[in-house]
Amino acid sequence: MMAGSHVALGMAAWMAAAPHLGQPPLAPGALALAALGGLLPDIDHPKSWVGRRVRPVSDLLAALLGHRGVTHSLLAVLACGWMLRRGEVPPEYAGPLVIGYLSHLGADLLTPGGLRLAWPLKGSWALPLVRTGSAFEPLVVAALIAAAWLSLPHRPDPRALAERWGLCITCESLPLPPPPPPLPPRRRVA
Repeated sequence: MMAGSHVALGMAAWMAAAPHLGQPPLAPGALALAALGGLLPDIDHPKSWVGRRVRPVSDLLAALLGHRGVTHSLLAVLACGWMLRRGEVPPEYAGPLVIGYLSHLGADLLTPGGLRLAWPLKGSWALPLVRTGSAFEPLVVAALIAAAWLSLPHRPDPRALAERWGLCITCESLPLPPPPPPLPPRRRVA
């Protein structure tokens, strides 16, 4: 997928995952880290958005490992899990970065190129739903963003967001959306 799609999907994945990690889903810093995480796996491609910004590193990685190599493999997924479990990086930084990273892998899995999950072995895994840069890509991204927004347990009032961002001057006259249904109490299993 294109860089913009990876940014949007990284932020959407963070919005959906943050409540499960006990963190606020719409914190600007966390959303920025999730966007960065969504771009990070393409560090092994010198012509990618992140690859152009760290050119000597991306040239070296591309020459040694190739694109969609180790950065798009199960080893990268295991490294993400290790980073979260280890706790050396504070969870408010590690969580969004890792979720964004994993969203990139999930998005690339939906393209015909797929992922080389068993890297260094040859062969890729794919669920070829959308071609990179096709007209269908924004539709898939929009559907995933909408699903992430709808998964939020407490969606903010859109009028308040519009006022805070300066998009609406007289938002009081707009009708309120219906309140979300109450959540059932959580039971803890020992």
